[in-house]
Amino acid sequence: MSGGARQPGQTVTSKVLAILGAFDAAHPQLTLTDLARRSGVPLSTAHRLVAELERWQALSRSPDGRLRVGLRLWELGQLAPGSLQGRAHPWLQELFATTGENVHLAVRDGLEVLYVDKVYGRRAVPIVSRTGGRLPMHPTGVGKALLAFEPEWFVQAYLARALERPTPHTVTEPGRLARELAAVRAQGYALTHEEMTLGSCSAAAPVVVDGRAVAAVGIVLASRRSRELPRLVDPLLEAAARIAHAHQTP
Repeated sequence: MSGGARQPGQTVTSKVLAILGAFDAAHPQLTLTDLARRSGVPLSTAHRLVAELERWQALSRSPDGRLRVGLRLWELGQLAPGSLQGRAHPWLQELFATTGENVHLAVRDGLEVLYVDKVYGRRAVPIVSRTGGRLPMHPTGVGKALLAFEPEWFVQAYLARALERPTPHTVTEPGRLARELAAVRAQGYALTHEEMTLGSCSAAAPVVVDGRAVAAVGIVLASRRSRELPRLVDPLLEAAARIAHAHQTP
């Protein structure tokens, strides 16, 4: 929620949610003035509600006085349903141990991918995905793996949008992207090369349960090692299949 307009008749609850919703991956810390602006809550009201949220430890302050999400919210977040993440994590760890590369797990949330878990090493290539972060679907390997297995009406609606172009290599032409998605469905995995970030490439496979992609597993490499992607496909597909089986097991 960025710079939302003030709405008359907002309840206290909606104002508190607007304040909490003002934080995101790009804005993890905010001044009170910025928080009021991004939430659309009047400054005086924001000041009062922030004080209450601080007392409850929903918000805290960094050493420079800026506001950030507090530990109490983190504790509550750990109670959210996470059976898929919990069952997938051992297989992500095994995939990382086998390949030595950054691996992550993502799900679709609206028109974006939401990264729910990640296993990485200090010597692996840096990547832009972060647990709890979101990225567009079409430039990412996990996004393409998920999008390819969505119903046709969803795919057509997605392709009809004006698609973001993070790099010059991002595929945004609807016809070409549709052909790529058809290939992903046929082969069972997606490949990208510098579509989300210059200097990196990826492979991803959907976690298919009852014919539906509930998640996707991805591996990221430096672009200079793109020729190594094919050898990573088999362990990637194996991990996705293992996660799907674990997700179906009571």
